[in-house]
Amino acid sequence: MRYAQIREVDIANGPGIRVSLYTQGCHRHCPFCFNQETWDFNGGKAFTSELEDVLIKLINKPHIAGFTLLGGEPFEEENRDDILELLKHIKKECPTKSIWVYSSFLYEEIMEWKQPLLDYVDVLVDGPFVNELKDANLKFRGSSNQRIIDIKKTKENKDITLVEFKEI
Repeated sequence: MRYAQIREVDIANGPGIRVSLYTQGCHRHCPFCFNQETWDFNGGKAFTSELEDVLIKLINKPHIAGFTLLGGEPFEEENRDDILELLKHIKKECPTKSIWVYSSFLYEEIMEWKQPLLDYVDVLVDGPFVNELKDANLKFRGSSNQRIIDIKKTKENKDITLVEFKEI
């Protein structure tokens, strides 16, 4: 797997202060994508086990609320095996931290793959960015078609359950 960047402090892609990993590679090429530089699977840098250890240490800092995975497209077939192992490792080593994933794939598509990717994810922001549905007032998403799905509650309810945010 390759990655475009790691942000040690991210307040835009999930609640609280988070560590974010931008994966490299995407076949979907959504028009007006915010991260077009991450589309090339050969771009970025190699993600190593040493870097994974650094990532775990960053996520475990007391002021960090969690980890966010974005792209590119982290759930592209080329990335899935490595992403699964990374998510397992983070969940094991950082059990009190939330894991958010941004994917242009829909929840329903991901479930069809019969891979346990979402077993290690707390929140999935699903759906492609659609410029015609862009809304700068939306919390943690770019367009109104995207859903912020609470994975645990969705599995418990056997129905897609969205995250509810309390207004401050």
